Amino acid sequence: MIEKIYKKMASRKASSHKGSYGHVFVIAGSASYTGAPYLASQAALISGSGLVTLGLPKSLHPILAKKLIEVMIKPLPETEAQTLSLGAAREIINFSKKADVVAVGPGLSLNPLTKKLVLNLIRDIPKPFVVDADGISALAGHCDILKRLRHPVVLTPHPGEMSNIIGKSAAFIQKNRKKVAHVFAKEYNVVLVLKGHRTVVASPDGKSYLNKTGNPGMASGGVGDVLTGVIASFIGQGLSPFEASALGVYVHGLAGDLAAGEKGQLSLIATDLLNKIPEALKALG
Repeated sequence: MIEKIYKKMASRKASSHKGSYGHVFVIAGSASYTGAPYLASQAALISGSGLVTLGLPKSLHPILAKKLIEVMIKPLPETEAQTLSLGAAREIINFSKKADVVAVGPGLSLNPLTKKLVLNLIRDIPKPFVVDADGISALAGHCDILKRLRHPVVLTPHPGEMSNIIGKSAAFIQKNRKKVAHVFAKEYNVVLVLKGHRTVVASPDGKSYLNKTGNPGMASGGVGDVLTGVIASFIGQGLSPFEASALGVYVHGLAGDLAAGEKGQLSLIATDLLNKIPEALKALG
């Protein structure tokens, strides 16, 4: 299955250009989380996107500009706490017209105004979305907005985040991973990527994929931000949300396995996965 999905995306024509392989718009970051926007946007670029733009609180621009060379950066209005403000909505919505897919959530914080911004963006931008981390937290108590959307959405929660949005314990979710993923995907018309050991990808139409790559060394901060960028990249390159999610978790896990093979699991960090994404993709080709 994974090889067939990869072949849909991998072939590149000699006449192609940077606009041929998707423009990913990553909305991420806050004063306390400057690593997350780097990891998500860099992962999208390394995974094959032609263009990646990072939208972030304007005060963080000097920090990320030093770390990101190929990723474009869009400074946006912020709150006093240096998180994205409601005033950023219009700029984000207008810029998203240039993008093929939007990734929102990594490192955004739980600031109430930022959470409200996230809900407005998911509702008002008619583009495919990948929602992770604090973006998922913003949906808690507001998941019904997903039922009214006409554009596709991928959610990538870990069990704790899933617990927060469905009101069931993480223990219950872990015991019923496949069922929980399928019920939520169908009810809310989203592709659900329930992360963890044997990540489950479930689509609204009942399709599923159980991932077998990855290792416990990947239980490290920032690893999920990398996955967000990978999935968004694959959507931008033309895969369906379900295909992009299945291939994304496979490649992400394989990159983790390759990194663990060199460093061991104990010292594995998110940037190790970034560095192994090219090798993981090459292994499929």
